[in-house]
Amino acid sequence: MAKRKFIYDPDSLSYKQVESQSKKWIMFFLAGLIAGVLAIIILLSSPNDYFQTPREKNLIRENEDLKLNYALLEKKMQKIQLVLNDIKQRDNNIYRTIFAVDPIPDDVREAGYGGTDLYKNLDGKPNTELIKNAMQEAEKIEKQLVVQSKSFDEVVKLAKNKEKMLAHLPAIQPVQNKDLTRMASGYGWRIHPILKTRRFHYGMDFTTKTGTPIYATADGVVKHAGWKANGYGKHVVINHGYGYETLYGHMSKVAVRNGQKVKRGQLIGYVGNTGLSAGPHCHYEVHLNGKKVNPINFYYNDLTPEMYARLRKLAKEENQSLD
Repeated sequence: MAKRKFIYDPDSLSYKQVESQSKKWIMFFLAGLIAGVLAIIILLSSPNDYFQTPREKNLIRENEDLKLNYALLEKKMQKIQLVLNDIKQRDNNIYRTIFAVDPIPDDVREAGYGGTDLYKNLDGKPNTELIKNAMQEAEKIEKQLVVQSKSFDEVVKLAKNKEKMLAHLPAIQPVQNKDLTRMASGYGWRIHPILKTRRFHYGMDFTTKTGTPIYATADGVVKHAGWKANGYGKHVVINHGYGYETLYGHMSKVAVRNGQKVKRGQLIGYVGNTGLSAGPHCHYEVHLNGKKVNPINFYYNDLTPEMYARLRKLAKEENQSLD
């Protein structure tokens, strides 16, 4: 059994046991050993955090700054993209609609940017992905700006030629109201007078006596004047430009020739009953970009609101057409 030593303490007037110095040294050594082992474990798990050179510290700081700046740049690009999207919507749905031109498809506005090898020279450099993403976004915006700029150039040109364009849009009836007997049939499903079947009637029939004058409804160039075996008999087709054409069917006599320039209100022929027709009338059609549209929407130059409302009501009646 180990001997224990005591020493008298005059302050407390008692004896205290003297601790062994070897025990103190052992405890101190064990504590240091444990601290050293823990330090080594921490250093081995993330050595870069504890053994960074000044250059590495600068690079890390630069990377953090670059990421922060990229995040700010990305937010700015997102705001620019929102503005561009708004301009695109107004361009397609307002500006281009006013001048009856087709909207620019999204695949045209956004096509042609980027490429697999366009940024190949950036591979292997620091922050390659961040730089690539930033350049791709910038190129996308640049492409959209170019397309939008060209679109606005077109709209400005159309605006400058607005007066000329309006003269080329169908805007009057082909037969004057004073000469009309009645408006026999409008645009829509009707019973064909000859075939006795329900067919879609792509124009409007203006009933009047044979020989009544027929007038061009807008400026243009005569595309066809004469007879053709298509049911319209003697008829005239006028190309007005801007995607518009008009057809005047079943004439008794044609008063223009192919290739002739005509003005709105100019005499182009006379009402008749030629072709597949059940009585004297002028069959009138309006075509826009190759599609037959309702002519009722193109009489705003020569009808009062009351007259237009009455004509619209008559055109909707599902009666028998004259062709």
